[in-house]
Amino acid sequence: MTQPATTVTYAEYLAAERASDTKHDFVNGLVYAMAGGSVQHGRLAARLARLVLNGLEGRPCDVFSSDVRVRIESTGRATYPDLSVVCGPRRTAADDPDALVNPVLLAEVLSESTEASDRGEKWAHYQRVASLREYVLVSQHEPHVEVFRRREDGEWTYASYRERDVELVSLGIRISMAELYADPTG
Repeated sequence: MTQPATTVTYAEYLAAERASDTKHDFVNGLVYAMAGGSVQHGRLAARLARLVLNGLEGRPCDVFSSDVRVRIESTGRATYPDLSVVCGPRRTAADDPDALVNPVLLAEVLSESTEASDRGEKWAHYQRVASLREYVLVSQHEPHVEVFRRREDGEWTYASYRERDVELVSLGIRISMAELYADPTG
């Protein structure tokens, strides 16, 4: 990420975002353009969304793609996770009616350019979302899904899935690793 030259207000960020063809992250007054994803990144994000949607059929949950912004009000960040899930009533930010503030699950498909942030500073911001129960990281390079879960006492636990199905406790569903990583062309 290249450091922007100047800081902007959140209102200025929103005005620019509405006029832009590119999505941007907002971090404490700094705006960063988001890079486009690879074919594999897009395929995994879409498959994960489909599998989560299928598992939640008939339940009061909404699944959102990376077109929907998430606002972490306690840290001032706005970002576009690859997948967001809200169960129950949707809440948006007081200063941004297009940004969710109450996801129960967030997911990122890891890439060379984003993995350090997804595991580091972005994850530090996500941990401040009071409603968040699970954070999912999906590898592009091998069948590997990692899930961080918030316990009742607020501490986070870690689970790694390589050969067994992914358990999403916050949603009460399982995701098939075979289906997530199936290659329809090969």
